[in-house]
Amino acid sequence: MKKMILSSLSILGGAAAAAVAVRQVMKKEVEAQWRISEKHLALYRMMDQWVAIKQQGKNLADYFEKMQYKVIAVYGMSYAGLRLAEELENSNIEIKYGIDKNAEAICSDIDVVTMQDQLTEVDAVVVTPIVFFNEIEKELSEKLDCPIISLEDILYEI
Repeated sequence: MKKMILSSLSILGGAAAAAVAVRQVMKKEVEAQWRISEKHLALYRMMDQWVAIKQQGKNLADYFEKMQYKVIAVYGMSYAGLRLAEELENSNIEIKYGIDKNAEAICSDIDVVTMQDQLTEVDAVVVTPIVFFNEIEKELSEKLDCPIISLEDILYEI
């Protein structure tokens, strides 16, 4: 009888431990999915603002000219970075290079480097992954002595 009780308690204890472990794994997964969702919502809102600006007949090149930024770099050469490069293509603003952790996989007419490469001086760096702006700004400011600006901030200042 004692063996049966001990065996039952062992099984219940194991099941409880497994339930706690599964809960912790599920919590981490939910948190990861939440972060991805927040990132995409921020990107959506930024792109919506960009469309609104275009509908008003405004252009991002005007911002850079007003700020006297003639030569810039773009951090983040995914969707927003590529759209920015296309918008500035026939303007007086030169994108000297792009910066991206996946530089070797980026297909662009612009030279794309990583943060580990030598970053040459530019008038400003535009950061397109807006959710991670603070971390990126900190890292870039250790390598470059120029303004580091969030694309989102530019879109709301035009």
